[in-house]
Amino acid sequence: MMLRSVFIGPNGVRAGWRLAAYILIAFALFRATGYLIGLATLDDDTRWLVNEFVTFVDLVVAALIVGRFEKRSLGTYGLPWQKAFRLRFWQGAGIGFASITLLLCALAASGVFRFGSLALHGGAIVQWAAIYALVFLIVGLKEEFFARGYTLYTLASGIWFWPAALITSAYFGYSHVGNSGEDLIGVANAGLFGLLFCFMLTRTGDLWLPIGFHAAWDWGESYFYGVADSGNTLPGHLLQPSTSGVGWLSGGSVGPEGSILCTVVLIVIAVAFHMLFPKAVQRST
Repeated sequence: MMLRSVFIGPNGVRAGWRLAAYILIAFALFRATGYLIGLATLDDDTRWLVNEFVTFVDLVVAALIVGRFEKRSLGTYGLPWQKAFRLRFWQGAGIGFASITLLLCALAASGVFRFGSLALHGGAIVQWAAIYALVFLIVGLKEEFFARGYTLYTLASGIWFWPAALITSAYFGYSHVGNSGEDLIGVANAGLFGLLFCFMLTRTGDLWLPIGFHAAWDWGESYFYGVADSGNTLPGHLLQPSTSGVGWLSGGSVGPEGSILCTVVLIVIAVAFHMLFPKAVQRST
């Protein structure tokens, strides 16, 4: 009975063991698919994008395998397919693009940012817009399900939601440490983004709104406005902006996410979201 209590709790297999099983299955899938991707003849950019997508698929497949034993669906883990790319996703996309626009306008009003002139013309505008829409959709799907899908659900079942949200958000922030040009404010703001997305999950019941927000924020930041995203400035951006002033205000090498004004904007978004979505919603099953 004592040994059984180590593995089995009042709600079945304990959360730690379920999470360990998920991580082991996902890791095995990562290794297998990573080996196959390594055999393919791809340029570096395409290989990265394929790896991002396949990693997302691996995470979903691992959740499906464990969920079969738990008798739970992907909807329970925040990704109900029947709601894919419907209203909540587009609401999130609108809020995400409006939020990065608000932040850059605040930086411009502070005198540390200028939007600049067009860097693209003609068909290149549509071409790069479509490419980055695909890129950041995949990034949003992978990062949201990785940080706030099965992992958050299972961890929350063992230690309650907000302690689990703090842990996963801290890890999400820490995962940005290796980015070139990243700094302490940027890492802290990445963690705050994680908490904001957890809050959005509680108010909408699934991850589709955070996925839309995440994808649109990154698309607006990297493509539309052409600023650095966690220290990385990508080619093919629409505008050619410029920054000046102290790093803690302008964001410095990090980009706008490294500015203290980003922290303020995230708080404003959370308050506004609370007013727009005042009641918590249970996850789909």
